Amino acid sequence: MTETLDHPAQPPLPQFTVALAAPDLGPWRAGNTGVAGFTTRAGSEPGPHVALVALVHGNEIAGAIVLSKLLAAGVRPVRGRLTFGFANLAAFDRFDPAHPTASRFVEEDMNRLWDAPVLDGPRRSLELDRARDIRPLIDTVDVLLDLHSMLWASEPLLLSGGTAKGRDLALAIGQPGLVVADEGHVSGRRLIDYGAFADPHAPQAAVLAEAGQHWSEPTVRMTLASIAGLLRHLGTVAAHPALPESPPCAHPRFAEVTTVVTASTANFSFVRPFRGGDVIAERNTLIAVDGEEEVRTPHDDCLLVMPSLRPSRGHTAVRLARLLDR
Repeated sequence: MTETLDHPAQPPLPQFTVALAAPDLGPWRAGNTGVAGFTTRAGSEPGPHVALVALVHGNEIAGAIVLSKLLAAGVRPVRGRLTFGFANLAAFDRFDPAHPTASRFVEEDMNRLWDAPVLDGPRRSLELDRARDIRPLIDTVDVLLDLHSMLWASEPLLLSGGTAKGRDLALAIGQPGLVVADEGHVSGRRLIDYGAFADPHAPQAAVLAEAGQHWSEPTVRMTLASIAGLLRHLGTVAAHPALPESPPCAHPRFAEVTTVVTASTANFSFVRPFRGGDVIAERNTLIAVDGEEEVRTPHDDCLLVMPSLRPSRGHTAVRLARLLDR
């Protein structure tokens, strides 16, 4: 199919519903690790250091809600160490449900800074300074789950990065049931792409959970299911009433990103409001226009991963992926 479209209009920005209340992080703000917002609890038996990190983006509050509840419920490991972390507290403190998209970060996206030359370089920003504060603790982590949510409607998924160990960890977590392997963004490295996590020869592994749409109760439930799946897989925590017993997805799907589409103009528009998880059956189907350039699917059965319906220039608009056998 080779239909053309000259200049599709960008969809209007919808009025997003905020169905969640931001948690009170007062009891956990000081932490006990020397890093504000990070609390570590230790088990009596040896085991891995597992980190659960929320609020890398300050307006993605579902992860913070879950971690706050688990801390208050006294969840602690039976083996190894378990760290609960609230990353961008400064951005979170600016969260306003009347303007919920405004507090993703203060000065720059904290999830594009996790590259040694950037962290070791001379540049300064609030988020970069905070990443430098967190970094020594992250360097001690064996397994990390980075908790996120999505602005636009999408099927929940786990991003496993580009390594086999990330893929295997994500599939073992089992919730959500879609795992996508990708190499990240051209605009910078994510926390799961940092250091040993991205080294295929190192044992450390990290996965990013995109648990659903921002500010919705199902996203809170999926976040909790992802955490429970990870802790159950690792044998970190004994059965606890705060952790659901929900089994992993019986038939997980695995997809590998083949193309990252980055908006090169301020006039990027999708031909219709796609939803993350949509599968375009035919190769060469027009899905978007970027200025004068057409964006078409590179292969049959093309999975659209987290399309951003209003991408800024230089930012990821959508990732195109191929569904594979596990």
